[in-house]
Amino acid sequence: MTTSETAESSAATPLLDLQALVVAVRRRRRLWCSMALLGLLVGAAMAVLLPPPPTAVTKVLVAHQEDQPNDTGTLIRTDAALLGTTRIADKALRSLKSREKPEDFLRDYRGTGLTNNLLQITVTGDSDAEAVARAKALADAFVADHVRRMREAAKAESKALLDQRDRVRDELAEVNKAIGDRSPGSDPEASASVESLFARRAELNSRMADFDQRAAEARTGTPRIIAGTQIVDAPRMVRHSLPRTAATNAAIGLVLGLVLGLAVAAVGTVVADRPVLRREIAANLGASVIAELPRRSGRLWQRRRIRAARTRLTASLARTVRGAAEPVSLLELGCARSTSVIALDLARALAAEGPVVIVDGLPGPQLASRRPKPGDPTVVSGEHAAAVPDQERRFGVGSVAPGTAWTDLRYLGTRTVLVVRAGHGSAAWLHTVARQLADQRIPVIGVVLIDPDPRDRTDGTLWDGPHIALRGHGERPDRRHGMGQLRTERLPMWAARVTDSDQEAR
Repeated sequence: MTTSETAESSAATPLLDLQALVVAVRRRRRLWCSMALLGLLVGAAMAVLLPPPPTAVTKVLVAHQEDQPNDTGTLIRTDAALLGTTRIADKALRSLKSREKPEDFLRDYRGTGLTNNLLQITVTGDSDAEAVARAKALADAFVADHVRRMREAAKAESKALLDQRDRVRDELAEVNKAIGDRSPGSDPEASASVESLFARRAELNSRMADFDQRAAEARTGTPRIIAGTQIVDAPRMVRHSLPRTAATNAAIGLVLGLVLGLAVAAVGTVVADRPVLRREIAANLGASVIAELPRRSGRLWQRRRIRAARTRLTASLARTVRGAAEPVSLLELGCARSTSVIALDLARALAAEGPVVIVDGLPGPQLASRRPKPGDPTVVSGEHAAAVPDQERRFGVGSVAPGTAWTDLRYLGTRTVLVVRAGHGSAAWLHTVARQLADQRIPVIGVVLIDPDPRDRTDGTLWDGPHIALRGHGERPDRRHGMGQLRTERLPMWAARVTDSDQEAR
């Protein structure tokens, strides 16, 4: 293969096939539906088994000295942070006469700023009365601490202003003394100096009055803040509705379970790399999909269509077996039961022309342990296949699942029809099956796909046929032209596809 062909092949094969991923995830709907249901049940059970503790709530109106209309909530967030300190918690516990540690009490309450001046306190307790008492103690402790801090701030500000006033007063006294020491005279320089002293005295008097006014305002603002900081909503219990809580938790659990299930299904699909689409299975096996059948009998209104599909498949296989010069086998991968049913239908269709023997090579008891009915074909195991008379028509049924004895497959038939369940085998194992059948010189007539995705619209026909098979998949020795010569024989391509829906893929 040339470099350009390799590049074209790599470009044609996407790193992640979204269509195949969606189909594979949809086929695993039992997984993610079960996880979604489990999440719903766990969420509802948590609401019943783990009810929320008794909770009380109260609201406190907080006044600040620095309140501004354009405040972005910084002050109330600071108050909420101060509420969550051990100092407030310790004061509240002391008023409650509780021996609980403040660090432990901090985990039982929280403060939330509703507006710039409204703080909501939410507290939990062991009982309704305890929760209400805790909320009241916290609110009282916070109000007392806030008032104390505002008083101390106003006192400190007033003291600083009064100290500055006293310093100005001392300076004013010196200026007055300097003015008194000056004797009246007609000296122009002395007159100018006296005028500057008078101007300085007037300035100092103005500053003293300003400091007095500011100190008075600082003292006056404290009662307003004290009166404005108060409990506006008395502590009360928060009522919890069990049906509403259960519905909310169930909805959350449903969503989380669904998301987790979809993620697990998607990751599992990518890691497992199990082909689901027709085109993937046909490409990995090197053979076209010739028919499709559902895995189960289907719903009541679908059974007639499924029976018709089985009848068409049986007629097609019967024509292939009649026209083949060599024995034909059915080899299953992940669908032993469906393969045994197809084999019995095929044997009954061929029984009208003469005796038919089924060589059972399946690992399970699908054929060997069944209870024979009148008119059923003869079933023999692989060990007794040599005892079957040559005049009787026979075909084999076997498996290509892991653990298969590949060298025994030629005793079941030198041509085969693969019956594969979609999404059962990995891409690596499908390649292994194609290689082993090619090594055994067993051409694959076609693939019967079991349990296909009903929304799959990909084409399962390989128009190049056996030419793309691995290691001589389509080459068989022609003994009529000598043992040393090989003649390439074109295998039959079945264009018809039996589907389990009303649409027929073309």
